[in-house]
Amino acid sequence: MELRYPSYYKAFSCIADRCPDSCCHEWEVQVDAASAARYRSMEGPLGDALRERLYDEEGETYLRNENGRCPMWRTDGLCRIQAEQGHEALCTVCQQFPRLRHDYGSFVELGLELSCPEAARLILETPLRWDTETVPGDGEPEYDGEIMALLQQSRPIALALLADGRYSVPERLRLLLMYGYHVQAAIDGAEPVPFDPAAALEEAAQFAGPGNAAALAEYYAALDLLTERWRERLEALTGPDWAEGLCRIAQYGVCRHWFQAVSDWDLSCRVKMILSGCALVARLPGDLAANAQLWSKEIENSAQNLDTILDDAYSQPALTDANLLGLLR
Repeated sequence: MELRYPSYYKAFSCIADRCPDSCCHEWEVQVDAASAARYRSMEGPLGDALRERLYDEEGETYLRNENGRCPMWRTDGLCRIQAEQGHEALCTVCQQFPRLRHDYGSFVELGLELSCPEAARLILETPLRWDTETVPGDGEPEYDGEIMALLQQSRPIALALLADGRYSVPERLRLLLMYGYHVQAAIDGAEPVPFDPAAALEEAAQFAGPGNAAALAEYYAALDLLTERWRERLEALTGPDWAEGLCRIAQYGVCRHWFQAVSDWDLSCRVKMILSGCALVARLPGDLAANAQLWSKEIENSAQNLDTILDDAYSQPALTDANLLGLLR
């Protein structure tokens, strides 16, 4: 079986107490069944502390937040469980984050989540390159092979468009939207034709509206927000800063979400989700990496928010092609 991962994947190492936005902050940690059973049978003061704070809800087990932080997160920025019992004592979520694993049966892709500050730094600073290994195992794909073949053929082209320095940053982002529709047409059964970037940009210019950034920010603000600082940034939009890093963010989104379209044959809604994030992050005050990381924390790490954006991609005025294309210029 082929194992694929971006070159920066193995460079990641948790910076622990030096992290500016710890994963022990604000989220309630979901504890897997095996770890929950181990914690509930653990002896000593640590076991007592865990039993006091574990709770079950809708068949899942969580560690209850205390003042917006994991109760095992010490004041020195380190995890009490890891400090006293070692890394292997952590629950599965804490051991794996921010590492991603997508198992597609005949191949597996690994990645890092943008919602981790150190992962965000690597994603924005490292030119994208894929590494591969052959590992034991050979799963059986549970999806339409022709659709996956089309997605595999098209994703490198999408990534190349985002890296093509002949075009400005907003032009590359507009090309991603147009290319997403180009591939969607093939998914829907249209005869494949070559993609013409110049013609696509001309068509995008015809479709573009004035671009309403406030409407996009208001739409995001109406989602299920995790942090107050995200709301504050949404209320403080600035003019767009078309930093090169926005194309790295879009590449990350393509790597993470492009193949997910094999589940429902809807690529365009995922491309629009990625680009709505880029259009918004370009207008937030402050550091690009910190804003991108917070966008991912609020959206990609919330199944509810992510599904809402995907469901609204064709009906929400802030997410129309005209508005997105207007914002991406």
